[in-house]
Amino acid sequence: MANEFPFEISPMFEGERVRKDDMFVELAGPKSRGFELVKAAGLDEITDGKFTLIGPDLSQMQEGSRHPYAMIYRVAGKLVEPDLEAIVERRNHDFQNYIQGYMHLNQRYDVWVRINKDAIKKGLKSFEHIAKATMMLFKNELPFIEKIEATYITDADEVEKQRAEAIKIYEARDARTRGLHDEDVDVFYGCTLCQSFAPTNVCVVTPDRISLCGAINWFDGRAAAKVDPEGPQFAIPKGEVIDKVGGEYSGVNEKAVALSGGEYSRIKIHSFFEYPHTSCGCFEVVGFYIPEVDGIGWVDRDFNGTAPNGLAFSTMAGQTGGGKQIIGFLGVGVNYFRSPKFIQADGGWERVIWMPKNLMEKIKADIPPELADKIPTEAEVTDLKTLRDYLEKKQHPITQRWTKEEAVAEAALTETAEAAPAWSVPAPAMTMPVGMPMMPMGEGGGMKLTFKNAKISIDRIVFKNKEK
Repeated sequence: MANEFPFEISPMFEGERVRKDDMFVELAGPKSRGFELVKAAGLDEITDGKFTLIGPDLSQMQEGSRHPYAMIYRVAGKLVEPDLEAIVERRNHDFQNYIQGYMHLNQRYDVWVRINKDAIKKGLKSFEHIAKATMMLFKNELPFIEKIEATYITDADEVEKQRAEAIKIYEARDARTRGLHDEDVDVFYGCTLCQSFAPTNVCVVTPDRISLCGAINWFDGRAAAKVDPEGPQFAIPKGEVIDKVGGEYSGVNEKAVALSGGEYSRIKIHSFFEYPHTSCGCFEVVGFYIPEVDGIGWVDRDFNGTAPNGLAFSTMAGQTGGGKQIIGFLGVGVNYFRSPKFIQADGGWERVIWMPKNLMEKIKADIPPELADKIPTEAEVTDLKTLRDYLEKKQHPITQRWTKEEAVAEAALTETAEAAPAWSVPAPAMTMPVGMPMMPMGEGGGMKLTFKNAKISIDRIVFKNKEK
């Protein structure tokens, strides 16, 4: 193996990062275009080990340059069927990260690759080396693949043409689960492919919740577990229902403890705030809580601007990933927006208050009609003030939550004030985080105000000594 390729190949290189200063070339990613795709074929339709390149090779690229990049594999074998395409495709991420000096991130149309300068110095001059090594790993690790051939594309026009066709294939795969729901099955599927980058992450794939990377649905998980029982996709018996709305099951919790090393013990797969699903790093979209409006915004990795909270996708992705349960941030796959159980424990679509225009276009048909013109994009909203104004103007359902919370806050304030007449609080006056208690005021007598689930705006507080 060492003599055949100008680089080392080993699982020890999984998780290796290629930073910008060490990068020879960047392929696809957030500033270019690309995709990866696997197609099933008949044994007599392909030539085993064949490699085709459309576009410039590595030796023709300049240091520091960026190029479009597509990888298409055709696989064949007696046990190969279309149901396995997505599973084999997702393993491209796994196997390519075995290559020293080669960083592969994400999946499908979000693929992102960087090649280290050191790899070039050691003799990596052609994509054929990458493709041959990857095909070898596919056949070694997935014995049901008897033949495989690869086509790599770096020509911009050809990448665009083929990418459009690939997206149609992805959409057809995802559509298969539309009529199947969590309650219809006894088994979910887990995936640990991203544990090289997020050691405590276990992706739970259900009929109503696609993998965070968006590449593996419930049918894909079932097919993978069947042909590769010891692989990174495996069955998770649901067990007892603990919380139907939140999506908490005893079997999922047991698996979470076992595979996260005890990092967490509970998961609610349809909750944003309470025991949320962990996030790896390959997620397609990040959800983020905006306390100022008590709503949830969403931003995808294709969005290059900043969200109303002033943060870019990359910044929030850094906060979200790593395999942790982060309250206030959540990674999801795009297809989860089409789920009837989409964050149903926290209000579902009525809690969504912002997303980029391009993301909205992808899922427009799945947004409830009554909310279609009430969720702003970067075209209408750029900061928190314009966000609140827009939501009020459009009478977004989130504004009803504000009214209820204000009523509760006012009632709590009145009740507390009546119970402690020694203090005068004539006007509301500072912004308090939800659920945060106020400190006791004064000495010996005083009073204590406690606000629960409330947001209070106060212009001024005046304290006067009681006249004797």
